[in-house]
Amino acid sequence: MPVLEYGRIQVEVDEEGYLIRFDDWNEKIACALAEREGILTCCPLTEERMDILKFLRRYYMKFNSFPIVHSVCKNVRQPKDCLNEQFIDPIQAWKIAGLPKPTTEVLAYIKHRL
Repeated sequence: MPVLEYGRIQVEVDEEGYLIRFDDWNEKIACALAEREGILTCCPLTEERMDILKFLRRYYMKFNSFPIVHSVCKNVRQPKDCLNEQFIDPIQAWKIAGLPKPTTEVLAYIKHRL
């Protein structure tokens, strides 16, 4: 299993970079995942981005699924295209939020809704 290192922190990820253990996530791990995804090369994980990530995690913990993409922004009180503006790809946000790899059906649904 690959290991993601960020400073002195080490966590296991799968071959595609998804966090293995949901409970390993914190803001520092989010930064490490974002760096791995190429997000931090252009922009930091701002408060707005962290709000999105935390909402995705809360929603997933409650419903065990990805929220409707357009509902994310409404729930974090950001402009209606915030997810695309902040992360470009909702799947990328899902990964940085430390959520498990989505099923093929979920991936197809999300890609179709973009």
